Amino acid sequence: MKDEKMLLGGQQKKTGVSRRTFLKTFTGTVAGIGFSQMFNPAFVSALEKALETHPVLWIQGQGCSGCSVSLLNSVDPSIADVLLKVISLQYHPTIMAAEGETALENLYRVAQKYKGKFSLVVEGAIPMAAEGKYCIGGELNHKEITMVDMVKDLGPKAGSVLAIGTCASYGGIPAAKGNVTGATGVMDFFKIYGIKTPVVNIPGCPSHPDWIVGSIAHLLTKGIPELDDNGRPVIFFGENIHDNCPHVEQYDAGNMAEKFTDVNGCRMDLGCKGPDTYADCYKRKWNSGMNWCVDNAVCIGCVEPGFPDASSPFYEPA
Repeated sequence: MKDEKMLLGGQQKKTGVSRRTFLKTFTGTVAGIGFSQMFNPAFVSALEKALETHPVLWIQGQGCSGCSVSLLNSVDPSIADVLLKVISLQYHPTIMAAEGETALENLYRVAQKYKGKFSLVVEGAIPMAAEGKYCIGGELNHKEITMVDMVKDLGPKAGSVLAIGTCASYGGIPAAKGNVTGATGVMDFFKIYGIKTPVVNIPGCPSHPDWIVGSIAHLLTKGIPELDDNGRPVIFFGENIHDNCPHVEQYDAGNMAEKFTDVNGCRMDLGCKGPDTYADCYKRKWNSGMNWCVDNAVCIGCVEPGFPDASSPFYEPA
């Protein structure tokens, strides 16, 4: 699309492969995600077409930008290929070259042009207290635009909404005990304002880049994926951490670790929240498949509603 240059300093990366060749490679790579039945010539064709008609607008509320950083760490496919060949990303406050009114004007122009067709990505919680002034996304026509304003305006216009990260999904750390900002997740916000646009929660602190890219690819080609009771794609959040833990046999044998440096032993007594957590971290791992939380410490249940309060203290038994 003609506006994609705004995201990378006005210049597209030149590669030695065609978009079609890349998409075939991408679909083969992501086949391990769990919906390999999607990846066929029809899928490649559909994704190519969707890139021209289905832009993605990414807005940020209360958060640390950790999910954006996680997405930028996407290795296979690379983030440059994700942005230019997988996702038609038309607005993202962290990585776009444009800023100020120019950026906001483009945000609302694209939303109006593709009304009912674009996907809105929300990262970070939505602070509702103080008329939303705890989080201001910018200024347009001499008026401050709060995160509340953005979500109220763009939410109903979107064809679908992805709540990226636990903050956007359920409130997360900004909504933890003691907060004064009225932080809330997208689904709860939509209920308050009667917004009917379907929402897909992709929690995590941060969310894994595969979960983000895979969910967007699914939306572009197959529509809303099957969701669990917490609004999460079953393809990523349908498996229990404890049941798939490398230490589960130690648990069954009653062998419990006493400290993190113990090579053997289940870490439940050290605070592991794996029995109450559902995600495929154990097989996807992090940092390009290098490791995951249980390799070094414990699962703290960051993909679950109620995090962090429901998981705290992290290093004490549930």
